[in-house]
Amino acid sequence: MEENLNRETIRQFVPGMTEETAGSYSPLVLAFTGDAVYELAVRTMLVCRGNARPAALNARKARLVKASAQSSVMEVIEGLLTEEEEAVYRRGRNAKSYTMAKNATVGDYRRATGFEALIGYLYLCGRMERMFFLIEEGLKGIGEGEK
Repeated sequence: MEENLNRETIRQFVPGMTEETAGSYSPLVLAFTGDAVYELAVRTMLVCRGNARPAALNARKARLVKASAQSSVMEVIEGLLTEEEEAVYRRGRNAKSYTMAKNATVGDYRRATGFEALIGYLYLCGRMERMFFLIEEGLKGIGEGEK
């Protein structure tokens, strides 16, 4: 299902997307995409765990997508990254952003931006299996894996 959604979305909106094209995007553009993709993955995971009140789902989602949680996920998966993935992460982490997340340290915010850039890059490259593996390993590592 996710492979089809990804392929169809990219086919519709960016038919000529290649890894080279994705790699040429600004790290903040990759993070913009990765933020949405990661949030959708977290929302899907939470809903698949069982029916719950939307307010409860939103509270759990908010804890997992905030900068400090993304930073923690990144710390868990950093040792699993390939050289290419590390380079994308570093580009995102080192990008000069003109905004700051509320209630986040500068370090957490930068690591979270790098994480989002990595997720955005993998998504745009169509590497869904790898993207979901890293998300799942990271969530397990912070105690939020399968439940």
